[in-house]
Amino acid sequence: MSHTAIRVRGLGKEYSIGAKAERYKTLRESLASMFTAPARLLRLSGKRREEERVWALRDVTFEVRRGEVVGVIGRNGAGKSTLLKILSRITDPTTGMAEIHGRVGSLLEVGTGFHPELTGRENIYLNGAILGMRRFEIDRKFDQIVAFSEIEQFIDTPVKKYSSGMYLRLAFAVAAHLEPEILLVDEVLAVGDADFQKKCLGKMGDVAREGRTVLFVSHNMPAVQALCNRAILLRHGTVALDTDVGEVLREYLGYLAASSPDAFRNNPDRSGDGSVRLTAGRILDDRGRTVERLVAGAPATFEFSYENPTRTDRIEFLATIINHLGISVTHFNTSVSGFVIRGLGSTGIIACQIPNMPLPRGEYRVAVAVKRGGSTADHIPNALTFSIESSTFFESGKLPPIQHSACLVAHEWDHRAGERAAAVEASETKSPGVLKG
Repeated sequence: MSHTAIRVRGLGKEYSIGAKAERYKTLRESLASMFTAPARLLRLSGKRREEERVWALRDVTFEVRRGEVVGVIGRNGAGKSTLLKILSRITDPTTGMAEIHGRVGSLLEVGTGFHPELTGRENIYLNGAILGMRRFEIDRKFDQIVAFSEIEQFIDTPVKKYSSGMYLRLAFAVAAHLEPEILLVDEVLAVGDADFQKKCLGKMGDVAREGRTVLFVSHNMPAVQALCNRAILLRHGTVALDTDVGEVLREYLGYLAASSPDAFRNNPDRSGDGSVRLTAGRILDDRGRTVERLVAGAPATFEFSYENPTRTDRIEFLATIINHLGISVTHFNTSVSGFVIRGLGSTGIIACQIPNMPLPRGEYRVAVAVKRGGSTADHIPNALTFSIESSTFFESGKLPPIQHSACLVAHEWDHRAGERAAAVEASETKSPGVLKG
């Protein structure tokens, strides 16, 4: 048996600008086409058509061995979801070839693979049948799927009546429990609540330990680092780096930091409804100078300009400092701190002052957002970047290694020679239930 689970060679996908979209295949057509392909080997190929097109993927080549857990990361529009759709046979490639060795379970967009008119129970059996499982195999997994999804009360309700969260719970439970040899997971866990995300990540870890192959697309860098030992970085539809997950994360986060000068103008990662718009940002040191290097233990200020064309009031400003591994090390929020913004006006400046920067040596970026009611007006994940290169936080002027600390905590030590043993003996003597012989 081949040790390769996925082999991709020169894969490309291009889309016509403004062209009429091809109709989607019916479920019957899709099932019929599956039976015309070899059971264990799916070969996909396509021909380039002479039209003006936009390439979502271009000349992508890589291999994934059986049992590997590989992260796929990149900015919005890098081609991550397109890649998984091709591997899941939702769309065909324009050029190149992909080989899939084994049964594929995929969790892409919420609800993909579910028939809205069927109940949750019926969709479980439908998905199992598509994977080539027999009924008794699905029966054996059914109770586990329902228990994991936590929607037992609604299992006989048509899924078109499910909320997005219920859809996700059932879809993930089906994808993870029906024992596919290859699991493809796109960035859909963001739909679920924090507890369910943790549960899903734990289940994916179990799947990986069982020796199955996982291809995991996510913007959650700590999750990628925890689950994967290898990652593929996509940039503008091509493979920019394919190696150890730590090195790929450093390259990706460094690229995000390098793109920050355009963060307030042409930024593809920006989101929000635009009712309030951030227009500029800078970092000030304790002397009010604009800087990119800060001192641990010294004051610093994050300052942002905004436009408020709709004269919106009652807004909330948020800023998050993110370290070199993509981990949020601290978060600032006007609502949490109890700061009430009055008289917002059509333009203005909002500043967050930090009296004592509690960060170890390293590179950081700042994500900033404006919220209005329950919606996001503006969100820039790579608004500012800075580095910590020296310290006055501790009297020694030293800093702990960055790999051992996400933040700095003031502390003191105490030592009294010869007193430890006496204190332990006294504690044991006073403790009930301890018999001294």
